[in-house]
Amino acid sequence: MEGSSLRHWKVIPILLITLQFTTNMVLSLADAPFDNQRNIEYIKSSCSSTTYPRLCYRSLSIYANKINTSPRLLVDTALNVTLKASKSTSRLMVKISRIHGLRPRVAAAMADCIEVIGDSVDELQQSIEELGHISRSNFALTMSDIQTWVSAALTDEDTCMDGFAGKSMNGNVKTMVRKRIVKIAHLTSNGLALVNNYASTQSN
Repeated sequence: MEGSSLRHWKVIPILLITLQFTTNMVLSLADAPFDNQRNIEYIKSSCSSTTYPRLCYRSLSIYANKINTSPRLLVDTALNVTLKASKSTSRLMVKISRIHGLRPRVAAAMADCIEVIGDSVDELQQSIEELGHISRSNFALTMSDIQTWVSAALTDEDTCMDGFAGKSMNGNVKTMVRKRIVKIAHLTSNGLALVNNYASTQSN
């Protein structure tokens, strides 16, 4: 009888721990939709100040849980999304440049584009690396450097598009290249807007 009573008292703490764990899980799950909605609203609000808000929201909302409501993580994610798209476009352009039979002007424009988009990729990578080392003591200087690099990346992308201007450049290659370059230019523009917002709000 005494052994049975002892086992009974041993079971009670286990039951209490299980009940507490289950309660915490339920509360956590209940808060999750609210937290996610708050994160999504933060991204939507931040994107409203960009030149291409729909693209901004579409490209960043899938990372809502990672971004939370952090301005630094928002900028970091935006730059990483842009970098990924830029690398993909650069690889595509290298493949296109190897196609036999490209007209001389198209081939020259492709070569120029590959070079400047390569520069853009380097500048975006440098911006992301610097953002990872940012602190209160170096905030203003680091953000100024990041603004310069992202602006330079946007200029490089515009330079690539300029190379395909004019009717003599019409054709499937021009259509394909411009479509991809326009997208990364818009992503870069949005990223720069978010960088500028982060720089201004933290310096006030």
